[in-house]
Amino acid sequence: MELTFLPEKIILNKELNALDRFILDFTRILEKKKIRFVLISGYVTILFGRNRTSEDIDMFVEQLDFARFNDVWNHLIKKFECINTNDGDEAYHEYLAKGCSLRFSKKGSFIPNIEFKFPKIDLDTWTLVERKTVLLNKKQLFISPLELQIPYKLFLGGEKDIEDAKYLYSLTKEHLKVTLLQEFNKKLKTTNVFRKYLL
Repeated sequence: MELTFLPEKIILNKELNALDRFILDFTRILEKKKIRFVLISGYVTILFGRNRTSEDIDMFVEQLDFARFNDVWNHLIKKFECINTNDGDEAYHEYLAKGCSLRFSKKGSFIPNIEFKFPKIDLDTWTLVERKTVLLNKKQLFISPLELQIPYKLFLGGEKDIEDAKYLYSLTKEHLKVTLLQEFNKKLKTTNVFRKYLL
């Protein structure tokens, strides 16, 4: 794996795994439809080379009206299926519009799947606005800023989450904005956990 940090993006070259290929196929459709998205949580660590399994990938997408959602829905279901429902109107009005997520998988398979959701709180919106560009083998993805991602994994607090945080911090600590990292540790009340496991 080759990793280069630049001010405006991260360049990552590696052998793609099944999750990487799945995500690139899915997000290519979002990019074509000019829908802003950001990848969050466990997949970010896997993207950066941590060898662990995951059945789902979490993402936020910008708030869409029904017309834009229906347009992207009609393109997504040519290659993917929604686990929740096969009806676009129901998907939007009974799930997304009510604060619930949708799950998409490859046709004929439930795993892996993508959790597709609108931002709910200010921190979700911040993540979407401040997303970081990653060029994965020259293909564009967007991830949660690592200064938030690391404290968030500590906030979740499971063994796998803490190991994710340790892995990401060890790999990227020389390139992190320390003040921003401290700010999110304070906001999420993870400063003591950070000191315990990562320093």
